[in-house]
Amino acid sequence: MSALDESDHEVTVLILGGGRGARLSPLTMRRSKPAVPVAGKYRLIDIPISNAINSGMERMYVLTQFNSVSLHRHIGRTYRFDAFSKGYVQILAAQQTPTLQTWFQGTADAVRHNLHVFRQLRGDHVLILAGDHMYRMDYRQLLHDHLEHDADITIAVKPCSEDEIAGFGAARVDAAGRIVEFREKPATPEARSGMEVAQTLLEAENVPADHPYIASMGIYLFRKEALVEALDNDLVDFGGDIIPAEVSRSKVQAHFFKGYWRDIGTIRAFFDAHMDLVQPDPEFTFHDPGWPIYTRPRYLPGARLHDCRFDRVLLGDGSRVESTVAEEAVIGLRSVINDSTVRRALIMGVDGHYPEPRPDEPPVGVGEGSEISNAIIDKNARIGRGVRICNERGTLEAEGDGWAIRDGIVVVEKNAVVPDGTVI
Repeated sequence: MSALDESDHEVTVLILGGGRGARLSPLTMRRSKPAVPVAGKYRLIDIPISNAINSGMERMYVLTQFNSVSLHRHIGRTYRFDAFSKGYVQILAAQQTPTLQTWFQGTADAVRHNLHVFRQLRGDHVLILAGDHMYRMDYRQLLHDHLEHDADITIAVKPCSEDEIAGFGAARVDAAGRIVEFREKPATPEARSGMEVAQTLLEAENVPADHPYIASMGIYLFRKEALVEALDNDLVDFGGDIIPAEVSRSKVQAHFFKGYWRDIGTIRAFFDAHMDLVQPDPEFTFHDPGWPIYTRPRYLPGARLHDCRFDRVLLGDGSRVESTVAEEAVIGLRSVINDSTVRRALIMGVDGHYPEPRPDEPPVGVGEGSEISNAIIDKNARIGRGVRICNERGTLEAEGDGWAIRDGIVVVEKNAVVPDGTVI
């Protein structure tokens, strides 16, 4: 058996889905971060699950804890493998046991709580993924690098700029691609000192000169025994605790990823990623038939349009849009928009079942004469007539009744009511 024959090495996939997602609030007020809708019809969790399915790694576990009801419902309705498949997506919800009385304290602690599950599984490797990234990756290439270098841990990494590295784990890598130092989110020049890419590696990996740092993508492939040993302590987080400690005692390898990848864990990043999707030739698209992103089939009718002008728009099934101008917009499933203008906006759409309005409330959707720009409208929102959601004053942060401004982006909460004539 060849050490490099990936088909001989079974991988268990573990997706971390239990975080509070405070940086994505108010989108995470009623749902966990991996359950947040994306691209008009998907959920964030669909991206890592689909990457794993397309990579032939179909044994998956999702660790959940916070606001997890809608995430559990989505996974249960979507990922049903047939009786002749070995694949599954199983939820591991946070629980207290006779030996563990606390909830998950961090990413590493969440895995530690469930080590008894992974120890019983066949296979030699555990792939740990995050649930808030937008990318398309063949994890078999990561496994190939892992086996080729006989690594204990392999981390997917990507070159990044000085401005970006403060938000990620920074890796210092030698000429052979081995990680020799790891610092979590180095925000100051002193914290970044000495972490720049070596010139030989910069040339070998074709790293752009304006991307002198190596950022962790939060994708970790462990030998199962190495994972058990790494968690034999009280450390709570992979990026902040486990990986820096393991670099000095284990063989930790870097896997350089060259494709599109974006951490969409903040409102600004989430919004910008959606604006990327509607560009004429986007770096990342959900339209790749060779590597589909899966989600729950809903059997909705096609969108119905009348007297509209659209440019650079993603439009969800079941939508009804009349007399509307939409430019650079993502309009989700079952959206209802009447005689309005939508520019640089994300309209998440309408659930199949939603709260009935009171007599004094506008109907679900966007009412006549409204204008929406630089905004995210969460599901089931009721936008009245003549509403302006544009943040014309350029406010960076604010709070209102059913809405908030985060980094200049207006976010209308799920099920919120915005009365006629409101200006935000």
